[in-house]
Amino acid sequence: MHYGITPCSQGQLLASWSEEGLCAIELGDTDEELVALLHAHFPGQVIKPATAGIADVLDPVRQLVDTPTGSLPIPLSPKGSVFQKEVWQALLKIPAGTTVSYSELARMLGRPKATRAVATACAANKLAVVIPCHRVVRSDGSLGGYRWGIERKRALLNLEATLAASAS
Repeated sequence: MHYGITPCSQGQLLASWSEEGLCAIELGDTDEELVALLHAHFPGQVIKPATAGIADVLDPVRQLVDTPTGSLPIPLSPKGSVFQKEVWQALLKIPAGTTVSYSELARMLGRPKATRAVATACAANKLAVVIPCHRVVRSDGSLGGYRWGIERKRALLNLEATLAASAS
């Protein structure tokens, strides 16, 4: 597995990929913090800084984080359970500039009693912004948590709302 780090609108961005595709995107404040998170998420995995082809991955990922609309022209390779992957696929269907609640997402999946499990799957998402778990909020409309910080979640949602409004 290889990784690269670049500045973005949300601080520092780390992208990690293998031959199968993009495995992780982390947002944070320091390179050291991001590399430590990557090693914690993939214990025992050989992880090296990329030396070639780095711009081919980092540039489109940074562009999507900085302007979170559209899709990424890189295959995704998220690691998780069958249920987590089902939740993550549903997240990909939430349009930029909109939000759904955890309970709405559970109902969309045909599992109305699985609200906590849906929230747990969102929290396990390792592909920040690309799999848009930031578009899921609490039933009362409050933001709830976000693994990359509530201020980043607020900033992403505000940016998406602005971009959606200017597109219409």
